[in-house]
Amino acid sequence: MLGLPPAWAELATLDPQDVCARAAVEYSEGNGYTVPVFGLPVVVDPAERTMTSPSPEAEYLLTEVPYYSHLSILHYLLQAKNIPPFGTLLKPSELKSRMIYMKGAHVLPLEPIAARFAIDAPGFLAHGALYNGQPREYGDAGVELLPLPRVPITMILWEEDDEYPARCYMLFDGVCELQLPDDVLWTVAMMTAAAMSKE
Repeated sequence: MLGLPPAWAELATLDPQDVCARAAVEYSEGNGYTVPVFGLPVVVDPAERTMTSPSPEAEYLLTEVPYYSHLSILHYLLQAKNIPPFGTLLKPSELKSRMIYMKGAHVLPLEPIAARFAIDAPGFLAHGALYNGQPREYGDAGVELLPLPRVPITMILWEEDDEYPARCYMLFDGVCELQLPDDVLWTVAMMTAAAMSKE
């Protein structure tokens, strides 16, 4: 995975028309790319190497988890492909890169989300709606998010009961593995977890 400076440098060399077609984003001369991040506008200016957003939710991701958000957005612009979603959902353990998600700091921080919404499935859905998540019929509450236009991720909550604590799961549309390299998909997953964890 390219670091931020090389990624910015490479983005500046690309044909904006090609980037827009591949990544489902918009471009305007003098402003750069407008990337829907969870459906919220993020302006990516290759000339100034800046990312900004009028949305408080998107600005939170840009400033509070900049490593995940900036790398995810830049590499998406560099590598996204014009391929529709598969409609099949994969657990992290079912991805080719599954080992990334199973060790140390790479384990997805889903427990705090489960704890926060342990008895509040409607709140889980409402929070997902802040990020333009669409309800899905999974678990006690399910929401499909688009952290990036061609990278669908589904979050599922099971509320706590007499036998089990609350659980939260993150599933990836099968197309995600074609859209981004393994390590970048992990940064997108971490950005998604940060969005669903925001107080």
